[in-house]
Amino acid sequence: MIEPRTLARPYARAAFEFSRQAGTLDAWLEALSVAAAVSLEPEVRAVLGDPGKTSQQRVDVLAAVLGDALSKEASGFLGIMAANGRLDLIEETAALFTELKAAQEASVDVLVTSAFAVDDDALNEISEAMSRHFERTVSITSETDSALLGGAVIRAGDVVIDGSVRGRLNKLAGTLTP
Repeated sequence: MIEPRTLARPYARAAFEFSRQAGTLDAWLEALSVAAAVSLEPEVRAVLGDPGKTSQQRVDVLAAVLGDALSKEASGFLGIMAANGRLDLIEETAALFTELKAAQEASVDVLVTSAFAVDDDALNEISEAMSRHFERTVSITSETDSALLGGAVIRAGDVVIDGSVRGRLNKLAGTLTP
């Protein structure tokens, strides 16, 4: 079975290229993000998944809920997704669009998860190292997870650096298990 992210990629690229050429990246990002959030609501999800509704009726429901957040072009884009039976990919499409926009802006989001709070100096060092590694501007956030026991896990896009004690123990257990 094909991954939803793979199926959503052509839609995200098409929306991105169209909005980039039109100079409306921020408006499209907002529209896709709001559409993704709305599509997760149980009532809307039920309508979008109703086989008795036509693709236009599904788009009309989204358009009614989104109101002014949905431009004519974005509504047409959702119509194409609906006609192809891909409205269930709105969330993945919005996420990929966000990544494409970030790549164009040469920035990367980095999440540092550690067992204990990380001070600002350490976050700045991590940010500088990641910026050099990716050759991009870095937007860094941190969170704590006591289940890590110690160390940290750094996530930047598809890159995961696991320097946690829990990760090391799992790796050790994997090598010791026959």
